Amino acid sequence: MPALRRLTCLFLLAPLLALAQPAAPVNRAALTVTAASPRNVEWPELLTANGSIAAWQDASVGTEIGGLRLVEVAVNVGDRVRRGQVLARMQRDTVEAELAQARANLTEAEASLTEARANADRARKIENSGAFSAQQVDRYLTGEATAAARVEVMKAALKAATLRQAQTEIRAPDDGTISARSATLGAVLQAGEELFRLIRQDRLEWRAEVPATALTRLHPGQQAQVFVAGSEAPIPARLRVIGPTVDAQTRNALVYADLGARGEARPGMFARGEIALGTTRVLALPQGAVLLRDGFAYVFQLDDAQRVTQRKVTLGRRVGDEVAILEGLAANVRVVATGVAFLADGDQVRLAPAAAR
Repeated sequence: MPALRRLTCLFLLAPLLALAQPAAPVNRAALTVTAASPRNVEWPELLTANGSIAAWQDASVGTEIGGLRLVEVAVNVGDRVRRGQVLARMQRDTVEAELAQARANLTEAEASLTEARANADRARKIENSGAFSAQQVDRYLTGEATAAARVEVMKAALKAATLRQAQTEIRAPDDGTISARSATLGAVLQAGEELFRLIRQDRLEWRAEVPATALTRLHPGQQAQVFVAGSEAPIPARLRVIGPTVDAQTRNALVYADLGARGEARPGMFARGEIALGTTRVLALPQGAVLLRDGFAYVFQLDDAQRVTQRKVTLGRRVGDEVAILEGLAANVRVVATGVAFLADGDQVRLAPAAAR
């Protein structure tokens, strides 16, 4: 009986003993990958800055005379205009009446001058004959001078009336685009009242803030690229002016860059830009070779046995489909270029035929 009891116990414990044995290791299938080596390349060195798009010059277009009614508005916001183009007209009946009066006054003054000049000429001819006294001669000569002066006064009045007539038409001071309109048809205008605003020559600029520490590397003529919301295409720009002062609070300075083309840019838009400072050498890898995990970047370095070692790296900027490696990787190694999301430290891999050769 004791022997039978022992056999029964062993039979019952056998499954438990089998479970207690360590499991045989499971070999993971080697992932087929491609490999890449870091490239030592020369990339443009860029200074990134933020700023706003603004008009190069914003012209105020208004009236030079007052007291007249606005009877025509020829343009609206967004219209492109040429230098000298009529933008608006004021009522000119009163001005034309003043002009006609000025012409008549000049004609009258010229007639008076003709008479005064004839009298003065006669006085000069008979001055020594004694027919006229010296006082009479002086009176005729003075009358001639007075009449001549009155003609000049009337000429000036006619010129002023002609100018006032021309000023009833509000004209564009330069080529450009109307950016604002406050002109109201029928309004009686005051002298100096603004009617329109004009973006001169359609020229826009990028006003960007840059750190004071970068000012020594900036100079007029440097190339830049500007990016605005809603457009992926960069707008070419060229630095025109480096601001002469630095903000005491932010320690930033303003730089002004002319936009080579308007593109999608509009005055007032926020814009990010990159200013070319020169070139620098970097260690670059395809972006597919980098694994981003838990806020860190890793690459998988290959050894001669085609086993990978996970290495933490510090990334720089990206150009095209490559990324700069600032720290953590030597230049003379090979790393996995594809499938890094499926790898772990120490995994065995198999190189694709093209990469293995």
